[in-house]
Amino acid sequence: MRLTVVAALATLLASLGLHPLFEGSGWAWSGLGAIIAVAAGGALARRLRLPTAAASLVASAALLVYLTVRYAPGQALLAVAPTPGSLARLARLLSEGWEAAGRYAAPVPRGAGIELLATLGIGTVAVLVDLLAVQLRRAAPAGLPLLALYSVPAAIREENLSWVAFALGAAGFLALLLTDSREQVGLWGHPVPGRHGGGDGRARVNARSLTAAGRRLGLAAVAIAVIVPATVPGIHPRGLLDLGGGGGDGGSQTVTTPDPLVSLKRELTRLSDQVVLTYRTDDPSPDYLRLYALDRFDGDRWTYSPLRSTPDDRVAGRTLPAPPGLLTARTYAVTTRVSVAENVRNMTFLPAPYAPSRVSVKGDWRVDPESLMIYSLRDDAGGRTYSVTSVRAEPTARQLAQAGPAAADVLRRHLRLPSDIPQPVRRLADEVTEGARSQYEQAMMLQRWFAAEGGFVYDLNAAAPRGTSDLVDFLLVSKRGYCEQFAASMAMMARILGIPARVAMGYTRGSQGPDGRWVVRSRDAHAWPELYFEGAGWVRFEPTPAGTAGQGTATVPRYARPAAEEEDRPRDGEESPTAPSSSGEAERPATRPGSREPADAGDAGRAGAADDGAEDGDRLVVGWLAGGALVLLFLATPLAARLLTRRRRWSRALSSAAADGRPAARGPGGRREPSIAAAGDAAALAHAAWQELRADAIDHGVDWRSGDSPRAAARRITESLNLTGPAVEALQRLAVAEERARYATVPAPPDTLREDLRIVHEAFGAAVDLPTRWRARLAPPSALESLRETGRRAVGAVDGLALIRSRDRGRRELRRR
Repeated sequence: MRLTVVAALATLLASLGLHPLFEGSGWAWSGLGAIIAVAAGGALARRLRLPTAAASLVASAALLVYLTVRYAPGQALLAVAPTPGSLARLARLLSEGWEAAGRYAAPVPRGAGIELLATLGIGTVAVLVDLLAVQLRRAAPAGLPLLALYSVPAAIREENLSWVAFALGAAGFLALLLTDSREQVGLWGHPVPGRHGGGDGRARVNARSLTAAGRRLGLAAVAIAVIVPATVPGIHPRGLLDLGGGGGDGGSQTVTTPDPLVSLKRELTRLSDQVVLTYRTDDPSPDYLRLYALDRFDGDRWTYSPLRSTPDDRVAGRTLPAPPGLLTARTYAVTTRVSVAENVRNMTFLPAPYAPSRVSVKGDWRVDPESLMIYSLRDDAGGRTYSVTSVRAEPTARQLAQAGPAAADVLRRHLRLPSDIPQPVRRLADEVTEGARSQYEQAMMLQRWFAAEGGFVYDLNAAAPRGTSDLVDFLLVSKRGYCEQFAASMAMMARILGIPARVAMGYTRGSQGPDGRWVVRSRDAHAWPELYFEGAGWVRFEPTPAGTAGQGTATVPRYARPAAEEEDRPRDGEESPTAPSSSGEAERPATRPGSREPADAGDAGRAGAADDGAEDGDRLVVGWLAGGALVLLFLATPLAARLLTRRRRWSRALSSAAADGRPAARGPGGRREPSIAAAGDAAALAHAAWQELRADAIDHGVDWRSGDSPRAAARRITESLNLTGPAVEALQRLAVAEERARYATVPAPPDTLREDLRIVHEAFGAAVDLPTRWRARLAPPSALESLRETGRRAVGAVDGLALIRSRDRGRRELRRR
């Protein structure tokens, strides 16, 4: 019973590592109930002395009953017994939880589906730990399912796991190991033979001293695992004492954050609509505050390319890189002083008007030279006040219409699309922009189609796009969504048309108070497309409807308003926007009829997409091959250990024969027979054969008792497996050879040992069932014997050292007297 309680406690402590993934504590209490239900089911099965498999089924059934009572009592029989209706209810909740887990960033908002998903995971781990540690008495492998509870937050959040959570889980696992060891040691009895005892050759093992030594070793291991990575530079991103310096001089780190878009809907639908930040600015018409620039669309969602951060990217005391492509458009400087609310958490990117040129902020903040995103490897924007000087571009519609071709690297990076974009979407992009004479006019037609003419409805109840098919549904079927769908769809269609595009995320300008201060709330969170035009750089468009029927505080830039487009449209006699400009720019190639990309960009865009696909495919293949190789290596380890032990056993016996001065026998034609010694050490070969027989019996699940004599062991094997004929005779010859090797002056001839072993091995395989036979072949249990022997030798060495230390202490005390 004690081991059952400790196993449940270890599972509970390990589950605490999941706390960063969920809001609230309901999941934890529900998980505790699942652990108790599994422990109670397992204890009941053991009380009834059920087989191991049946005990695991009882524990699983207890978990199912608990989930039914907690989440589907209305559909259950007497609110307890599962029914098809209750199972369907649980399946629906699990589906909802899985969808919410993919939609939101951690911490995921509370809900029945999310809670059920977490409870089922914790309960499953509890069943596995109970099976391994309590039923099978294999406490060490029980650490694998416990480790799985840590791998989930590490994989999702991509942040360091709390050392407190790790220490608690490690303490639970160590308690499980110590409890299992104590119960097994307790079965040994008190007096045991010792090699370093007194005159009678016996010594007593002090269980308390061994337990204390185990505790000290376990605590030391946990302390080292927690302290060393936190203090050594290069292991922890900064080190506990900040010795890492955020990357170190000359070093670089890859910047990773949770998916920027998955929490957008949660911000928009937050009931409290809390204040995120306030700011003052000298811009009479402030622009949006940008957090992220998402330049990668992989067919699943938009995200940003990995950022390589170095100390040279720090923003302190320097002018930031110039915005890409901003060469000819009119600009003016804007100063904004931002104060982020104290309750904002995990904001490691600074909201700032594009394009920032100088930033005054405390902490280690850095800038990505390409996108001009401002981020930190260790600091949080919550509660900070900082100043940003930005370069505000004001291009005209004419400048955008006359923009020249973008640079090759811009086209290659910002025209990439997955190869599975459906043809109806590609045709739709051509149809919506039919008749456009420039890429600017194509962008305006797309914006107008989304905001007014396409029949789209702004709806916060729409699911976040999880893949190309969701955007296809938004474009062709439902036409309902919020800013994420509008921005993602317009950016995708712009790339189809050959316009470099990306998705930006941040906040609209908010609302201005009587004191001139601007207030930005959670519902001002927004996503919008940014399109690239040579001379103006990255400029934003606004396809999302504004006002009461859309994003309340969204605004359309001056250059993207229909009046600006009409005002700069060439009149009769004026040069076409596609003609060369007065600055001597080269003529922009016209869009090919029926094509989705301009002549100068299509090849580059398609090549970039193909390169991406090939690169991702290569990585996928390499990853699967490496994973498969590791799995095969893991599966082959017991078999390899078994073969190696067998080879070493016979080699030692033959070496002993050779060392005795007598050569091995020669077969027909003078060939050396390694399995037969003509007059060699027959006793060593008999011992090797008997050890091989013992290992083979263990592999096939045959009961082997170390206290039996060779003849008793042979008789027990014969009776348990019902052996007959040649197998019985071969087994008897092996037993006689071992007896004579132990007790007789002249050992038995070793000529038939290998053949007898082969006969008995075949008899073992024929007598057991198919699973046992394959287990003996692929995962022989005797392969663990060498590890156990090593452990026994280590314990014996520690015992000897302790006795020597105790004897020396006694001598010193005698000298003092």
